[in-house]
Amino acid sequence: MIAKRAAVALALGSALLLAACGGDEAAPTPSSSAPAPSSSSASPSPTPTLPLPTPSPSYGIPPGASPFSGLPGGADKPVLVVKIDNTRAAQPHSGLQSADLVYVEEVEWSLTRLVAVFSTTLPQEIGPVRSARISDIDIVAPFGRVAFSNSGAQSKLLPVLAAANIIDVSAGVAWDAFYNDPGRPAPVDHMADPEKLLKYAPDAATAKDIGLVFSPEPPPGGQPVTSASVTWPSSDISFTWDEAAGNFIVGLNGEESRSSEGGPQRAATAVIQSVTQTESGYGDRYGGKTPLVETIGTGTALVLRDGRMWSVTWERPDALSGTRFYLNDGTQMPFAIGQEWIVLMDRTLKPKVS
Repeated sequence: MIAKRAAVALALGSALLLAACGGDEAAPTPSSSAPAPSSSSASPSPTPTLPLPTPSPSYGIPPGASPFSGLPGGADKPVLVVKIDNTRAAQPHSGLQSADLVYVEEVEWSLTRLVAVFSTTLPQEIGPVRSARISDIDIVAPFGRVAFSNSGAQSKLLPVLAAANIIDVSAGVAWDAFYNDPGRPAPVDHMADPEKLLKYAPDAATAKDIGLVFSPEPPPGGQPVTSASVTWPSSDISFTWDEAAGNFIVGLNGEESRSSEGGPQRAATAVIQSVTQTESGYGDRYGGKTPLVETIGTGTALVLRDGRMWSVTWERPDALSGTRFYLNDGTQMPFAIGQEWIVLMDRTLKPKVS
């Protein structure tokens, strides 16, 4: 199985890396610790197996650490997922620096929203909080029956959310956890107190393995990278390597991101995951169509950490399973310890890498 995955990873991964670099020249394929074995059926000799990494606390989930970020002290804590606005008017974001994991998903009119996963640390406030989308259900499913907060949803979606395996701590339920910030314009003024939100979800699922592995050291190979970005017609996101800080500065919608705590948002690992998007049957009152972001299946991705980039494949067999990211040799791609960002990019788009 590893040998088969290695061959697929090498072919698909190289294709995405070439697209990311513009396709004018053959970009170097990230090297790996072991070459992909030959799949020739004419040879009677057994197919060699690739070595797996030696199990150790430095490759996997460190003891007592968050399975979402590898940060110490994050094990077995309740999980709170919050939908956050991602427009220029929404900045500075509040509390986002405390998230273990942040997903970026496309919504109507080629705008994007953030799905922030909090567990290891809860900030004093989170916001601006915005409404739920149909794709959120599949994104959140691997985390278990977690507390899921948003400012609401269109009426057609409400019964679908009610049937999902989540604990609703939206504004309509946990009303006393929400308040409007008078210093922000509507509708990006809805803020929430995470401690109060979790009081409405005493049985919220605690942090568990969702398929990610971590290591303080990067794997062999990778391509040096200064920045990588994804652009939609009405939104964009970028990750710029900060050598001094040892992480990536997050840019949102044409400018460096800002936080109410001070400084920009930062990513220890940034993933640009190529996904299929289809029509969801949902949309807004103005005619905007909500895409269905399909996060179950297989595909390619770029993983950035430590100032380098790896072309990988991803695999998620069903809704309850987490997503695993594989290197060209069939072993899992270890993430850096810290906040992780995963950009769910429609496969018709091409990331820009320099």
